Amino acid sequence: MSIPVAVVGASGRLGRLVVSVVEALDGFDLVASLGSGDHVEDAGPDVFAGARVVVDVTVPARSPAIVDAALASGANVIVGTSGWSADRLAHLRAVLGDRPEQGAMVVPNFSIGSVLATHLATIAAPWFDAVEIVEAHHAAKVDSPSGTAVRTAERIAEARRDVGPVAAPHVDQRARGQQVASVPVHSLRLPGVRAQQDVVLSGVGETLTIRHDTTDDVAYTPGVRAALRAVPSLRGLTVGLDSVLGIA
Repeated sequence: MSIPVAVVGASGRLGRLVVSVVEALDGFDLVASLGSGDHVEDAGPDVFAGARVVVDVTVPARSPAIVDAALASGANVIVGTSGWSADRLAHLRAVLGDRPEQGAMVVPNFSIGSVLATHLATIAAPWFDAVEIVEAHHAAKVDSPSGTAVRTAERIAEARRDVGPVAAPHVDQRARGQQVASVPVHSLRLPGVRAQQDVVLSGVGETLTIRHDTTDDVAYTPGVRAALRAVPSLRGLTVGLDSVLGIA
């Protein structure tokens, strides 16, 4: 029997891609396509049409309420919306603590290449005292830093737990970027850019740059498939595709 899926934010760029993936994926059935402007959090559980999986790809301001409503309907949830801070994740983890039969996956980036680039940065991070992130996205992206950059910075801090925070001089100056887990993050919002991230690691006499570029939204397709296949059996909170790809 196919797994029924509802997509919230289906009219957006990523939402349209998720819809196409669900429609083409064996074992899954699209039962509801809802727009970001549809106030599903106020409409009751029937708005999700009995979906076992709800995918949220809306906007940061509305995402938490949509996720809460989806969980209240009994569905498992994939969150592809940016802006999920540590506080939001803590709230979601607490909600799921009262719902041990359900699970949610928060995915900062569906690109396999991006996930691998972040993983490589965590491997390198303990070996360099200075680490900074420069991320660039299209001009319409409403949040900064990006969820991917925040996730990368947090993973770098975890990897450096035994050696301490990164060296980041002059952080009191606004041009030095926003510190996330001690890592300076610089955000660019530019027309003509889709998504790219550089993690620059520097030590005495050398610099290592780990760069990932997304040139077409089709790059997200394998990650969306992987999340859809994994989430029905998930319990509790999973952040990122790392465990799905076997690199957690």
